[in-house]
Amino acid sequence: MHILIVDDEQAQRDLLAGYLKKRGYTVSIAASGKEAIELNRTTGFDLVILDLKMPEIDGIETMSRMRKVDPQAFFIILTGYGTVESAVEAMKIGAYDYLGKPINLDELEMLIERAHEDQNTKREVELLRQEIDEEYETGSVIAESRKMREVLAMIARVAKSDSTVLIQGESGTGKEVVARLIHKTGLRKSCRFIPISCAALPETLLESELFGYERGAFTGAEKRKIGKFELADKGTLFLDEIGDLPLTIQVKLLRVLQEFTFERLGGTAMIKVNVRLISATNQDLHQKVSEGRFREDLLYRLNVITIDLAPLRERKEDIRPLAEHFIHKFNNKCNKTIKGFSKESFEKLLRYRWPGNIRELENVIERAVVLCRSDMIAARDLPLETSAGSAPEEREALRDVEAAHIQRLLEQTDWNLSETAKKLGIHRNTLRMKIKEYDLKREDK
Repeated sequence: MHILIVDDEQAQRDLLAGYLKKRGYTVSIAASGKEAIELNRTTGFDLVILDLKMPEIDGIETMSRMRKVDPQAFFIILTGYGTVESAVEAMKIGAYDYLGKPINLDELEMLIERAHEDQNTKREVELLRQEIDEEYETGSVIAESRKMREVLAMIARVAKSDSTVLIQGESGTGKEVVARLIHKTGLRKSCRFIPISCAALPETLLESELFGYERGAFTGAEKRKIGKFELADKGTLFLDEIGDLPLTIQVKLLRVLQEFTFERLGGTAMIKVNVRLISATNQDLHQKVSEGRFREDLLYRLNVITIDLAPLRERKEDIRPLAEHFIHKFNNKCNKTIKGFSKESFEKLLRYRWPGNIRELENVIERAVVLCRSDMIAARDLPLETSAGSAPEEREALRDVEAAHIQRLLEQTDWNLSETAKKLGIHRNTLRMKIKEYDLKREDK
């Protein structure tokens, strides 16, 4: 990682450069914004640590010019007393974060590590997007939130392998979309993607659907049927709702996953297939194992790689782009020209808890597009007040739980905001907003 330190104070430059070089970073220095801009014309930097107050060209102007040359670089703004508002403005135009002076070196190092992780994630997501064929519906994999960007980065890493993948998440979070994306960007993309729901069929039919049967295998079997495993040969088999798989079929599936060979029902010939298996569940499989309703050895086979999909209420940054994508989709379907949301209607979308996740959001937007009487969706077009999970008392209870959890972690870390934000999986500035929103105070010792 190549870091540029820009500060007009030599003592500050030398302190930061010496500290970061000892930790293995490649470091360059600039004594002014002008010098930094000139350096940036010939040298690319992963991260720029930039003083806000400098003569001639200040930090905001320096960052603005440097980003035009290299939009991939991350910027950390250093701010002194009375310049926090300017630092916030810098973040609005693209800065990654800011630190107050005097600089806490441990906090700076944690921030750099976090920026490095986010930068790698961003690059992996961009590579993944480049590999998705143009005809693939990229709107279904919108990833504005940090959690979804991490999911896409994980997909980029696992797509090129043949390891089994277990996708976990609530109903409606897009588990099949993720499974299709793994297939579409993987080694088997030219072959079939075969989905089957383990909850949609009774046990007897499910076994014949998976493994097929020979003519005469049972009453009504008038001709040979090819099962999903055979159809998915050289491609991908997606087992949705794997937690509902009956124990008897779990045993047979385990044998298949060990050798990828099986017999059709009523047959004696051994059939060998080459299949990548992806499964999904909205259940706690470890809990089902402890209850004796799911085989532990099968679980180990299924979750070589696990991808967790957060519910929509935990990634609200994705609500607007998803909703706008659905407006476009249903405009085309319904021959409408809806432009967007009124302020009140969008706030309503954000307040709602979305127990049905993306699937529910899609249904709500479709209804709103159909019923909307103008070119903007109004609050009256969104019937969310009486839906489960939107009651004020429930929202207040959840706010209390979140506030108590954040307060507890802050006390555990001695109010180290970077460390607390890392534990919570949110940005440090999001944590600051939460502290202000919940009026959290440091307890006197």
